[in-house]
Amino acid sequence: MIAEKSYTAQFIIDKISESAQKVNFINDTALTKALLYLENKGIPTSKHEDYKYCNLDAVFKKEFKTLTQQLNNVTSINEFKLADTLTLVVVNGNYSEALSDKIILKGLHINAFANLDQNGKTILASQANVENDAFIALNTAFSGQGFHLKVEKNIQLQIPIHILYVSSSDEQALTNPRNIIEICENAEAIIIEHQVKIGKGKTFTNFLSEKLVQDNAKLISYTIQDENENGYSVNTNQVKINRNSTYDNTTVILSGQLVRNNHNIVISGENAAAHLNGLFVTSGSQLVDNHTLMDHQVPNCQSNELYKGIINDKSIGVFNGKIFVRRDAQKTNAYQSSKNILLSDDAIINTKPELEIYADDVKCSHGTSTGKIDDAAMFYLNARGIGKETAKRILLNAFAKEVIDKIEIESLKLLIEKKLGFN
Repeated sequence: MIAEKSYTAQFIIDKISESAQKVNFINDTALTKALLYLENKGIPTSKHEDYKYCNLDAVFKKEFKTLTQQLNNVTSINEFKLADTLTLVVVNGNYSEALSDKIILKGLHINAFANLDQNGKTILASQANVENDAFIALNTAFSGQGFHLKVEKNIQLQIPIHILYVSSSDEQALTNPRNIIEICENAEAIIIEHQVKIGKGKTFTNFLSEKLVQDNAKLISYTIQDENENGYSVNTNQVKINRNSTYDNTTVILSGQLVRNNHNIVISGENAAAHLNGLFVTSGSQLVDNHTLMDHQVPNCQSNELYKGIINDKSIGVFNGKIFVRRDAQKTNAYQSSKNILLSDDAIINTKPELEIYADDVKCSHGTSTGKIDDAAMFYLNARGIGKETAKRILLNAFAKEVIDKIEIESLKLLIEKKLGFN
């Protein structure tokens, strides 16, 4: 079994290496560790507890047998732009200054990995441990020309930053987008990370973001995933928040044949707060797998999680959320909720909320619920002359509204409601 797993990993390494024509920006030590981890551990199968419902080794063997790595050029992204935002563009893992808006905001700095200063080099690969996960290791070994986004100390950005990640191929390909997002002391920013897929080929996107929110800083982030039936992805957010800081993320999964999200938050400074909200809507044979970790390391912090799923046809939804409270993290308040609606008898949801608590003065709870559309509510609407499909849309809209209303950017909110058929 070990040889079989290593074969898949080695096949990927060889195929990407054949087409790679770039310098890796990660330090040699991390690069060596990443390759060794991949060769020794391989790509996760369902025998890995964290990938129990998401056998990625099998996905590669079935869907990505050739990995031609023939990627397309992208010359226009106008159809994806959002009003009243500043757009940065990443194409097939590489930051495109040509397609990005000109940086005119005071206190905002964008440096491609090739131009990293010493601060950026120090942060790069400092949060994401290459020996924790095969996909962190894979990205570390073969990351594209990513960027370091930095908001200076005491700067409150007045315009949201829209980071558009475009994957485009006409055959089977694998890309490794990567970034560092650093919000310095007393700074604030709103960032939208928007993943789309164009081209007729299947693309596996292995995304990694290291986010650092310094003392008294605030990062509001939105993750929108819309990579259609030819998109497969693993997305890792490794976030560290410091004293008196706030990290607020809302993730909406609109499409993608397979979407695996790893959202890991390290709460390392007192009086910090983290909020994660998620909404996923699936159909066909999609698989959407959300994994979250709230690592409370210090006292007097709070975290809240709310994930909602609408699962249809023969699709599968997964939510695995872990609250980890270390011994020194007294006075922790941590809450987690997973709510799901099944729209067909063949739809599946797997939920696994976890609490691991070593402190004794905490308030922590988790809950999960799964059901179908309320028959009484449907009857009520039908009795008032509202047709079945319209009534169904109204009820699903009401269910999703709690998450959608977390979005404060009007153009983004309208886009999501349109995609979901709610407006």
